[in-house]
Amino acid sequence: MRVMGLDPGLTALGWGVVDVSGSKLVHVANGIVRTSPDDLGERLAHLFDELCRVWTQFSPDEAAVEQTFVNRDGAGTLKLGQARGIAMLVPARAGVKVGEYAPNAVKKAVVGVGHADKRQVDHMVKMQLPGAEIEGPDAADALAIAICHAHMVQTRKVVEVRA
Repeated sequence: MRVMGLDPGLTALGWGVVDVSGSKLVHVANGIVRTSPDDLGERLAHLFDELCRVWTQFSPDEAAVEQTFVNRDGAGTLKLGQARGIAMLVPARAGVKVGEYAPNAVKKAVVGVGHADKRQVDHMVKMQLPGAEIEGPDAADALAIAICHAHMVQTRKVVEVRA
């Protein structure tokens, strides 16, 4: 199974791809789609085009995205939601259902603690994907989301077998 994790952002959208075989995880690729502070529509179009290119290149079987963290800045949250919509649209158009995970669930799955900081997440992603050269914090977060989804899918399979 190949999983793509997506960390949505309007300025930087992180993506990471891992292959899953049983409990074994193998890093495939990661990156960041960056936009310049141009017209919002142009930025969203760029995110869509680049994410479609990455999706086609790696052809994942599963996808996962981090849920939006709502903060005091309503306009910022709305813009993040638009980028998140792009991150969900690309897999949906490919016929792939998108798993959604709260930030604390991702941290708990990767680090073991729901309130871990970014350094801990980055460290544990590198531990679970040895040899992976990670493009930056957004890509590390995307890989963490992919790892979280892989763990959740494996857990569901075990539960289904036992049921």
